[in-house]
Amino acid sequence: MKELLKDQERIDDLQINGLQIIQNPQGFCFGIDAVLLSNFITLKKNAKVVDLGTGTGIIPILLAGKSTTSHITALEIQPEVADMAKRSVLLNQLENRIKIIQMDLKRAVDVLPINSFDVVTSNPPYMHPKGLLNPEAGKSISRHEVKCTLEDVIAAASRLLKHLGKFYMVHRPQRLADIMYYCRKYKLEPKELQFIHPTYKKKPNLLLLECRKAAMPELKIKDPLYVYKETGKYTEEIYQIYGRKLVEEGEENTE
Repeated sequence: MKELLKDQERIDDLQINGLQIIQNPQGFCFGIDAVLLSNFITLKKNAKVVDLGTGTGIIPILLAGKSTTSHITALEIQPEVADMAKRSVLLNQLENRIKIIQMDLKRAVDVLPINSFDVVTSNPPYMHPKGLLNPEAGKSISRHEVKCTLEDVIAAASRLLKHLGKFYMVHRPQRLADIMYYCRKYKLEPKELQFIHPTYKKKPNLLLLECRKAAMPELKIKDPLYVYKETGKYTEEIYQIYGRKLVEEGEENTE
């Protein structure tokens, strides 16, 4: 495993089927949003999946761990990050199931067949390019719409999906109006929406959305998901998502 690591990188345990991922703590590491999105996604057997803006490959690797699909393609524009994702795929011996392509997602239809994927997923940059950007280029690209916009992601997803194919995305609630507008513009009909709250008393700071291409309109609002209890410990639902036993009140919090 050590030969797959570069300077300042580490191997993190994903705690699912022995899967691991290579990350550089000096760069942009995956967060709970990627974990929640992968849990939100449902895949049929042998579904063809493409992940747009995959970063270090966290979503494809988690999907490989929770499904039997062997057709996962992942696009990442940053060469060094795409390289890290490729090495994580090798680390987990998933090279026969996951293919990492270093390229701009705006050019996805130049390389991938249109109208052919069952599922498209994305954990895109949340923030507008205007305003204060992170001085570290990699973090700025991951967090802000520097290399692609929300519309770019949704447009690419629509072109790649087959009829009635599913698009899954995690994003911020303050962008909901834009999300719905662009999804309808590109014939991705919102079907399920779930808001993620930090605690029971705080407003949502994430949303999970499922759309279907060219589907009839009808949106289901799922029950909200709460991440932390007031004690600062994960809720039972989050422990179940992570595949861990609930730490009871009064016990040592190992998080």
